[in-house]
Amino acid sequence: MIYQLRDYQQQAGDAAVRFFNDSDVSKNAIIVLPTGSGKSLVIADIARRLDGNVIVFQPKKEILEQNFMKLKSYGVEDCSIYSASAGVKEVRRITFATIGSAINKLDLFRTFPYVIVDECHEVNSKGGMYKDFITAENRKVLGLTATPYRLCSAKISLDANGRYDPTQESTNKCILKFLTRTRPRIFHDVIYHIDIRTLLDRGYLARLRYFDLSIIDQTGLQRNTTGMDYDDNFLQLEYEKVNFKEYIVSVVNRLLHPKSGIPRKGILVFTRFIEESEYLCNQIENCAMVTGSTPKKERERIISDFKEGKISVVANVGVLTTGFDYPELDTILVARPTMSLALWYQIVGRAIRASPGKDGWIVDLCGNIKRFGRVDDLTLTEPERGMYMVCGIVQGQRKQLTNVYF
Repeated sequence: MIYQLRDYQQQAGDAAVRFFNDSDVSKNAIIVLPTGSGKSLVIADIARRLDGNVIVFQPKKEILEQNFMKLKSYGVEDCSIYSASAGVKEVRRITFATIGSAINKLDLFRTFPYVIVDECHEVNSKGGMYKDFITAENRKVLGLTATPYRLCSAKISLDANGRYDPTQESTNKCILKFLTRTRPRIFHDVIYHIDIRTLLDRGYLARLRYFDLSIIDQTGLQRNTTGMDYDDNFLQLEYEKVNFKEYIVSVVNRLLHPKSGIPRKGILVFTRFIEESEYLCNQIENCAMVTGSTPKKERERIISDFKEGKISVVANVGVLTTGFDYPELDTILVARPTMSLALWYQIVGRAIRASPGKDGWIVDLCGNIKRFGRVDDLTLTEPERGMYMVCGIVQGQRKQLTNVYF
């Protein structure tokens, strides 16, 4: 197959090749590409163009297998998979790997001068398998992601304006730290990025309509011990107070019978707890549930039936946020609150891929739109050299979303 890169994909690939060909190995880099922009194609093109051994890390075997087969379809034969979860451990010039398998065989990859990490926001600069692999050898590392930040927690004293004030009582707060601004850090520079708005304006992504149907009062909710999410017990009490399970069912019924009379091409529901997904499946016909414990074959059957229209609604608990490619999907029901911008982006991103005639809907029941705004409005800026940050439009105001406590 001969593939034609879009201009921004070519620019991203060119930036990556220049980065790898630079002899300075003291700094690692990031490329930021939105969900649906063709990141796997960019990775394949970069690996093909490099003169030397390349290891490409993928976060899970499903994405690994998908991207490996894509590279093979472009006529690249000197590639392989090294992953126990995929059932294959073979090393070739271009090796697609999962970190859990590669970390135990560092000697096999010492002659690999190029490292590419897909979904690099999963790299923890404070420790872990990725850091151990990256620091084992002095070589260049390129990360790719749509969400170049990590949610962190801290017990800190702040005033009413969010500024540090040692006279105030310390409380659990969370902060989205841009990957190049963590201490310590793995990645140092953003060598290429393109915003969602640019791709929307050029017709490469689907335009989405956002509906805020929130009924959860979050003012009384307490955070968990990490400060990075809501406490489950308090959240369940609030759910019971508003009869949240019934509310989900009523909204799904409305979505299944829209006023226009035009049926939706699948409704994907994200819940916080398994109980909500189970209840929804018991109340709605042609509804199925996917969780982390769903057997692989059953999960594949459900997703296949969903794409074919045999199943109208799929409820899931934290498993279809990445690696779920269904461009025709036009309806996301967000029935869970989150403090993670990355998770909000990943959820919305399931519907952002372009498809002819698509009218995408994001229906939020838990105040996420009020917290983060529309994914379409996220922008990456660099007001000072190296001081990258992500901003959005929240309740009509431009707001900094990374490197600020909330």
